[in-house]
Amino acid sequence: MKTNSIILQDLSLEELQELIGTTVKKEITELQKELKKQIDSDELLTREETCRFLKIDSSTLWSWTNKGKVKAYGIGARRYYKRSELLECLTLLKSRT
Repeated sequence: MKTNSIILQDLSLEELQELIGTTVKKEITELQKELKKQIDSDELLTREETCRFLKIDSSTLWSWTNKGKVKAYGIGARRYYKRSELLECLTLLKSRT
């Protein structure tokens, strides 16, 4: 296991700040790249996968699609649903207290 060590007594405050800033910027950039990959690779679900994901019957999915509650994408006779859009369709319910 390779470890990097820094002797702090030889660093000025400015050098330490620059070192920390550079490291934080690098990590933020990597995180942004990873998040962009996740957004760009939006997973498509089949009808069956969507029903399992939402724990609903296929007739409910058909009804919601026709009413415009969920968006469907198609190629030929096949229908696909984007997982991220399904999550966006969920609404917060008010609790009765």
